[in-house]
Amino acid sequence: MKKLFDFLSKLEENKIYYRLNKVRDSIMVEIAVPGQRWEVEFFDDEHVEIEKFVSDGVIYNQEELEDLFNQFSD
Repeated sequence: MKKLFDFLSKLEENKIYYRLNKVRDSIMVEIAVPGQRWEVEFFDDEHVEIEKFVSDGVIYNQEELEDLFNQFSD
């Protein structure tokens, strides 16, 4: 837990927005920065996994929402 608390303190010191979530057997720190979203998972066995989602910079208009529903609805 020390790694997690130290990491959260560092985010706060640097004024980086985050939110916490419980996923699988971990605490996930979801971080939003311009053009990127990071998922940092802290596991009970002390290991950490990081996944980054990086924007290609393309901005879409509202018609793109239809693609969202067409592709990902049940």
